[in-house]
Amino acid sequence: MGDRKQARDEEFQSFLVGRWPRLLRTAFLLTGEQHAAEDLVQTTLEQVYAAWRRVASTDDPDTYVRRVMINAHARRHRRRLKEFLAPRTDSDLVPEVPDSGDRIAQADDRGALLTALSQLPPRQREAVVLRYWEDLSESQAAEAMGCSVGSVKSNAAKGLAKLRAIPGLAETVTQGGRK
Repeated sequence: MGDRKQARDEEFQSFLVGRWPRLLRTAFLLTGEQHAAEDLVQTTLEQVYAAWRRVASTDDPDTYVRRVMINAHARRHRRRLKEFLAPRTDSDLVPEVPDSGDRIAQADDRGALLTALSQLPPRQREAVVLRYWEDLSESQAAEAMGCSVGSVKSNAAKGLAKLRAIPGLAETVTQGGRK
């Protein structure tokens, strides 16, 4: 019995070490704050650890974990709606350490992009983050968000339209990519 628990713990630890940077990045993009992102990842991993036997037996544990994170984020949002919707300032945003394949890291002004992202309503932010930063398909994002593919398309389109409407944001990102 002890050997199985130890093997399960080692398997979970291996999963955790391999996924930590990506989970933290996704959580940061969802919350807009480093400490809130760390709390969200920790809450997610606590729930995943409790159900690890079931999670490990799925075809795609990453999908399961992503869904747990989205649900945890949604619960946190519902509890703190006013605090969450309060506009954030540049000083509230703590830059993450980008991984080498992160295209957003190539933009000159990450702060402007992250500030703009934090101004989106939660469902639009989730759709944009899952579709364009996590590079999930519409059906994968719909599964993670617990909604229809049409809702993902609608929220992503509205979110992108709001981001494009922010003066100077498109130029900042475009200029960052040309340098």
